[in-house]
Amino acid sequence: MGHLHLLHHLHGGAHPVQGQGHAHVYTQSPAFWRIPSSSSSLSLSPSPSPSPSLSGLSLRRSPMPIGIVTPIKVSASSSSVASPEGFQVTAVPTKAVEGQKTGTSGLRKKVKVFMQRNYLANWIQALFDSLPAEEYKGGLLVLGGDGRYFNKEAAQIIIKIAAGNGVGKILVGRDGLMSTPAVSAVIRKKKANGGFIMSASHNPAGPENDWGIKFNYSSGQPAPESITDKIYGNTLSIQEIKMANFSDVDLSRLGVTKFGSFIVEVIDPVADYMELLESVFDFELIKNLITRPDFSFKFDAMNAVTGAYAKPIFVDRLGAISDSICNGIPLQDFGNLHPDPNLTYAKELVDIMYGGDTPNFGAASDGDGDRNMILGRGFFVTPSDSVAMIAANAEVAIPYFKNGLKGLARSMPTSGALDLVAKKLNLPFFEVPTGWKFFGNLMDAGKLSICGEESFGTGSDHVREKDGIWAVLAWLSIIAHRNKDKKVGEKFVSVEDVAKEHWATYGRNFFARYDYEECESDGANRMVEHLRDLLSKTKSGEKYGSYELKFADDFSYTDPVDGSIASKQGIRFVFTDGSRIIFRLSGTGSAGATIRLYVEQYEQDVTKHDMNAQEALKPLIDVALSISKLKDFTGREEPTVIT
Repeated sequence: MGHLHLLHHLHGGAHPVQGQGHAHVYTQSPAFWRIPSSSSSLSLSPSPSPSPSLSGLSLRRSPMPIGIVTPIKVSASSSSVASPEGFQVTAVPTKAVEGQKTGTSGLRKKVKVFMQRNYLANWIQALFDSLPAEEYKGGLLVLGGDGRYFNKEAAQIIIKIAAGNGVGKILVGRDGLMSTPAVSAVIRKKKANGGFIMSASHNPAGPENDWGIKFNYSSGQPAPESITDKIYGNTLSIQEIKMANFSDVDLSRLGVTKFGSFIVEVIDPVADYMELLESVFDFELIKNLITRPDFSFKFDAMNAVTGAYAKPIFVDRLGAISDSICNGIPLQDFGNLHPDPNLTYAKELVDIMYGGDTPNFGAASDGDGDRNMILGRGFFVTPSDSVAMIAANAEVAIPYFKNGLKGLARSMPTSGALDLVAKKLNLPFFEVPTGWKFFGNLMDAGKLSICGEESFGTGSDHVREKDGIWAVLAWLSIIAHRNKDKKVGEKFVSVEDVAKEHWATYGRNFFARYDYEECESDGANRMVEHLRDLLSKTKSGEKYGSYELKFADDFSYTDPVDGSIASKQGIRFVFTDGSRIIFRLSGTGSAGATIRLYVEQYEQDVTKHDMNAQEALKPLIDVALSISKLKDFTGREEPTVIT
């Protein structure tokens, strides 16, 4: 978005005219806008040639109308509150808007909500109002996103409000692109004060779909609830936005733009992240696997942000053929794909991996690059199993862990497969609520190395976010290690072989998650209240079908690092044989409510490990639907997604 286009976001009285490449371009009366003279305040350093790591990347603007964004209006009541070297800062009057409560992964709404007057700007200003001044004044911030619709426009708003609040410098990924784990990596490497991530993660993109924003702290982890609660409180009382008056920054070229003492540096979104991954994994070992004539793999970037990373990492660095990458160009609407790497939405990859002439290995990532799905030939590795299998093989297959693991952790709904690995390896183990910030606290305290969530998130303490490409490289490292002494023509150790060997050692945790997406909120909430009422009446020893209840509760967690308490994190029915039923309302959607039902059954008998998971779990699923009365409360006959 050019300078004139952003003026419509920031001011009233803009006049629409047709312009090439946009549905609308806007002009603005000079009386409302002051651009510093180039001789005194604005300098653009010569831009280096484009990074070879992103050569050939095309950020195609989706062929869709841009739409009109209600502006931040500068009126007669606006006032200049400061004049830093090179630009003015204007106090733009605003009013509180409803619905800006931050969820487990930031603030997510429909694009049209964020495009309302001051909606995004209010939240960004409320964030700065919530932080101690010493945590950002004159400091360094990072800004990136998943390439979805509205990111480029939002980036300019965020940059100007950061400058208006006294930030010294902001690092921005080229074209506003940077995956969520890469933002975490850059924050940590550059010792930044924090960073903004523009993403709605695995939710669809485009003018009619979702947008999101979240803030990560100086350790690279999502802001804790103590901060997000303050942000929400400030959104309810906000009266003005501190907006810097300078022209838009060209985010398409690497280089430095200076507005007096404020600096914007556009950086290669891949370079620092790639450097970190090379310090974690044995890239030569992985390259030897990928270039074997008897090995092939397919990575589906789902037209999302990892398309910017897949070619530089898998093709240019590790030697894969270019056809190994599908849907590898980041698009503003993700090519109308739903970028959630599961058996339902990653259908193209699933069809490939369960079809004829199948690759040895398949993987997919999500919108912002923090989730993953792992597949072998006709074989799906559940996320719960994946983190357990990575942990069991990490010390021998991944150099970063050669000196041992500090501890393991999983989210509460994730299966107990990881618990068994921790017990066998005699490692500290933690069960935490859903939300990566809980893992981050443990990592910062030196208590945790590898962790995961059943929602296709896996990671380690190399960053403070889940990391989709890290998980793919971890699995490639395991397969490479298992086959490093195998000659072409000898029995190849496959993904399925690794999984079945693991089950033979630890037993199998049959696990499934049923998602009922965009349920009517009132019905979903009444179902939860029904379950909580049921909790108050249940007693250990009660029978639910053939299952005997051990205990039932609404999961609560006391953080061993900071002592904070997270309550009402999921309703659990745990049975004496280790089987579990769990219900949660998701906090990551933008409309309605998503009910998640988790069912798990442990099986030690190796002769039963090849059972179909749905068949093995059917009696437990029937119990779950009966006690929850889910159909009665929601009207839903079937889940939207089963994983």
